[in-house]
Amino acid sequence: MDYGETEEVQNVHAAIQREKREPRVGLEPLSIWLIVVYGLAIFFGGAYLGRFSGNFSGDSLDPYAGEQMAKKSAGPGQPGGEQTAQLSPAERGKKIFMANCATCHQANGLGVAGQYPPLAGSEFTTGGSRRPAMIVLKGLQGPVKVKGQQFGTAVMQPWDKTLTDQKIADVLTYERSDWGNNASPVTPEQIAALRKELASHPESFTEKDILAVPDEDLPGGGAPPGAPPSGSPPAQTPGAQPPKP
Repeated sequence: MDYGETEEVQNVHAAIQREKREPRVGLEPLSIWLIVVYGLAIFFGGAYLGRFSGNFSGDSLDPYAGEQMAKKSAGPGQPGGEQTAQLSPAERGKKIFMANCATCHQANGLGVAGQYPPLAGSEFTTGGSRRPAMIVLKGLQGPVKVKGQQFGTAVMQPWDKTLTDQKIADVLTYERSDWGNNASPVTPEQIAALRKELASHPESFTEKDILAVPDEDLPGGGAPPGAPPSGSPPAQTPGAQPPKP
């Protein structure tokens, strides 16, 4: 200890305390306004996701999700639950059509003049199921004539990568049974077989390609709505004599 010092220790320490501390990286205080802005952003972002995320479910845009939820909510013993849950193929197909096809072909099936051909009364829709199934699976490009009218070069996209066999069968069944159409329904098994048949065809079809295919139903299909079931005796004319054995 140097007893010759004249500076008071308290004065020396006071001078040191008045000095500002050296800045240290990573420990700077945040502005209160920045904290408020971040907090509001997190709050409103969470509220938006909670409202419009479809419960973070992959089935939120699936037209079959409502049917599945109805089956779960209506137990087997609850009256009316089965009728609410079960939808016909045409009813399921309508939901798929409205979500994917109505933009071009319109909800009434009349299409857009000069651009998108109609499905109501179309020879492609009401004929055999092979031609429309080919168009839906692989798409259609180039001009096409429907009901005597020429439509432009608008391209219909292929749906083989987007829709399942069940959904394609349902939407075709709907198109072939609505707007006054009365053609045979389409089954998923038919679409699955046609998908394998067209696996080596990478491009969309043209009108010439479609017309080169026989206008026939896909193998394994059902009868049109209202047709007598297979194996049933033919209807007899009133007053006619029954056939002799």
